Amino acid sequence: MNPINHVAIIMDGNGRWGLKYKNNRKAGHKAGIQTVETIIKESLNQNIKYLTLYTFSTENWRRPKDEINFLFTLLENFLEKKISLLIKNKIRFKTIGDKKPLSKKINSLLKKKESKTKKNKKLQINLALNYGSKNELINAFKKMKVNKSPITEKNISNYLYTKNIPDPDLLIRTGNTMRLSNFLLWQLAYTEIFFEKKLWPDFNVNDYRSILSKFKKLKRNFGKI
Repeated sequence: MNPINHVAIIMDGNGRWGLKYKNNRKAGHKAGIQTVETIIKESLNQNIKYLTLYTFSTENWRRPKDEINFLFTLLENFLEKKISLLIKNKIRFKTIGDKKPLSKKINSLLKKKESKTKKNKKLQINLALNYGSKNELINAFKKMKVNKSPITEKNISNYLYTKNIPDPDLLIRTGNTMRLSNFLLWQLAYTEIFFEKKLWPDFNVNDYRSILSKFKKLKRNFGKI
């Protein structure tokens, strides 16, 4: 049985769900928050130590401004209302991505929540926010050049946003789309990938358990026979 230390998720399909059921993309994003809470609770039950959620990509800035503002409002509300739940369940909150383009208000909020939960060790939630793997790698190489660090696999990993975070054991992407969308390209080298047809708001605890169960039974060779 394969141990599961780190699960990464591309939460795709919120907007499509909203249009399909409510004729409104925003309704889908709001519904997706409930699924996030469900998956966090089950990750705790499964004793998973790291959960990385692809929340907002560097390419998502191409969306309508109104939708972008709504997404960040949802994020603010989630952090403000759920921080007590994170603390109670000994969950650490961390952001990975380029935070410089984000508003002062969002940056301040993220910093406060990271500080309040930094001693928690039961589960670490990594929120990939304004995250793009290509930018992450470029920034890593720039820093390595400045610091005159030799180019090795270990050094590259140490300059990424995910420094000190183990690579994902499995990646789940909902929404019936089979691509990585510039997410953790370096870190996913030997990650098992599960593509799920359901849109994110429809993804439930039984779907999650089923994928975790399938993963545990896989034969993982890592290049060996």
